[in-house]
Amino acid sequence: MNKSAPVYLNLIKIKLPLTGVISFLHRVSGVLLFFAIPVALYLLQLSLQSEASFNKTQSLLNHPVAMILQIFVMSALFYHLFAGIRFLLMDVDIGYDKQIARRSSWLVLGATLVSLLLFIILRFIR
Repeated sequence: MNKSAPVYLNLIKIKLPLTGVISFLHRVSGVLLFFAIPVALYLLQLSLQSEASFNKTQSLLNHPVAMILQIFVMSALFYHLFAGIRFLLMDVDIGYDKQIARRSSWLVLGATLVSLLLFIILRFIR
């Protein structure tokens, strides 16, 4: 058998451990945040033009679809922040033990959920 032949990996059937999922989602959230930057800059520019454009921006951000997008982008931001802190700690050799890595992965998910709930309460429930 030829050892240099390409190997087919079915990525749907591979079950990653939680730490692998955290790593993958950190990359996905980074890409999402990268693509959200131009939209955020456009909204900032629009809001700073005049009082009328500021009111237009406010009404745009209060639209239900925009609210859902805000929650989605903020969840990516919170997740990317907490997972990034986890990876920075791992860069200085903190949390490489299997059990600690698993706990820190759950901590990232929990901190993201709590932060997102606080954002929703402070932003949308007045």
